This record gives sequence, C-alpha cells and structure tokens, in this order.
Amino acid sequence: MDGEDVVVVNAEGIMITGEESSIFEDYKRRVDRGDATKRKGPFYPRRADLLFKRSVRGMIPWTTTSGRNAYRRLHVFIGTPKQFEKVEKEEIKPAMRKVSNKHTTLGSVSKHLGSNTR
Repeated sequence: MDGEDVVVVNAEGIMITGEESSIFEDYKRRVDRGDATKRKGPFYPRRADLLFKRSVRGMIPWTTTSGRNAYRRLHVFIGTPKQFEKVEKEEIKPAMRKVSNKHTTLGSVSKHLGSNTR
C-alpha cells in the first residue's frame, strides 16, 4: 500500500496450514461456485500464482483506488523467472518458521483443482 512493487516467486511452494481434505474442499467449492461456461461469476482461479493473488485481493481495500493500484503492483510467479534469478531475494523471517502441524502447499491445491501448470 506504500507504493512499492512486490514480486513473489515460487508461488507453488506457499504453505497453507490445516487438514488437507478440508482445504481441498474449500477451494473446490469456491471454484465450482462460479461456472465459467454460464458466464456468471464469481470466477475463481485454479493456478497457484492466481490463487495467491486472489487471496491477497481479499486482504486489501479492493474497492478503493489505492487498493486497486496496490493490487496492480503485486507480481506473482510460478517458479523463478530468468529476470529474477540473480536478484537478491528478501525472506520474511516469521514466515520461514518450521511448520510442525498439518499443512499442504498451494501447488498441490492447484493440481487438485485441475490446473495444468507444471
């Protein structure tokens, strides 16, 4: 929201805590709610990078101009693109803690939803 561009790489490795079956059910229900064949929304993505971007959209004030501009400055990638391979990456220390409870990755959720990326 401060006007900085944010780039997230390796979106498929983002961890979601909780029971795997309930996470899969929740995301599947969201995807099934908006049927793309009937031109009715809400349209919910299946790819890992777009799932993350949609989740962030729910955390910012999307209806305001500053919120939309912040959303447009967020760039999310599956894997690491060539232009970011040699760039120094910043790791968020609280997010890097070891998870000992039940969890799954955004990549496995994406694969369960039928995404055909990697």
